[in-house]
Amino acid sequence: MSVKQHFDDYGYVVVPNLLDPEIDLKPIIDEYSQLIDQLAENWLLNNKISNYNFQQPILSRLLQLLQETQGNCHQYLDISLPLENIREDSPFHIGDAVFDLLKNKRLLDAVQILIGPEIYCCPVQHTRVKPPERYIPTENKTVLTARTFWHQDLGVIAEEADHSNIISAFIAINDVTIENGCVLVVPESHKRGLLHHCRTSSRNGIPDELVGETQRPIPMKAGDVLFLNKLTIHASLPNNSDGVRWSFDLRYLPIGEPTGRPWFPGFIARSKKNPESELTNYDAWVKSWLEAKDTLSKVECPKFARWGPPLLCDSCAS
Repeated sequence: MSVKQHFDDYGYVVVPNLLDPEIDLKPIIDEYSQLIDQLAENWLLNNKISNYNFQQPILSRLLQLLQETQGNCHQYLDISLPLENIREDSPFHIGDAVFDLLKNKRLLDAVQILIGPEIYCCPVQHTRVKPPERYIPTENKTVLTARTFWHQDLGVIAEEADHSNIISAFIAINDVTIENGCVLVVPESHKRGLLHHCRTSSRNGIPDELVGETQRPIPMKAGDVLFLNKLTIHASLPNNSDGVRWSFDLRYLPIGEPTGRPWFPGFIARSKKNPESELTNYDAWVKSWLEAKDTLSKVECPKFARWGPPLLCDSCAS
């Protein structure tokens, strides 16, 4: 079965070895290695952390930084602005290796198979560095540092994208296993339409009883990429290992379709019709994000998802 056929039939597909660990992933790993060392050096000087071993491998250093900050350092690692309380000094990471990953040729070749050659890079994008859940206090856990509830990606963006052909690309930077919290998918669930997502203090997603019993874990090797339909129901397991699970979560859609997050800047990543429209300038990409941050820091934060707390479906309300 072809990649496109599997994606259309089941709502997801894994492309193994799509990204080369040395050619495609190493620049990202090196960039983050430098980033976390800079953060640690500054926080050690300011007594915000007390311990950090610069000689350890990057996954060990990431884990140490998350432990020392009780998970509160993650926004410095993320490749998107926060979804609330955006300030002039809100941290996020927009390095040149990240920009290169967003427009990686191998990645875009696979995206083109699924949505065609007119590709827009959607600004719904995140880094996920998930430590063992026992290392992060409950009150500090987020969907970027702990397990995620059952959800559909369309449920976490604005209604303007209801008819956009958005696909998600989950990129494994290190091996993803059942033990360290791999993704779970519900095959063929993209055919069920958009389900209600409950928002409470303890839940942010689809109630378990509405999900169904067919649930498939997706272990992956570093460099594998999981593509998801915007309506595919998925979640992740908790990280019960001794190390971090590191991934990137990107989105793409055909040029001209609404992204569901119009306040954040996307860009044309590939265009067969108009190749000169492709964004290749790293500085221009950085400028677009900094301008968005400046604008959003001065206004009331917009609604980034269609459902806000507290909002329950009949199942949760009963």
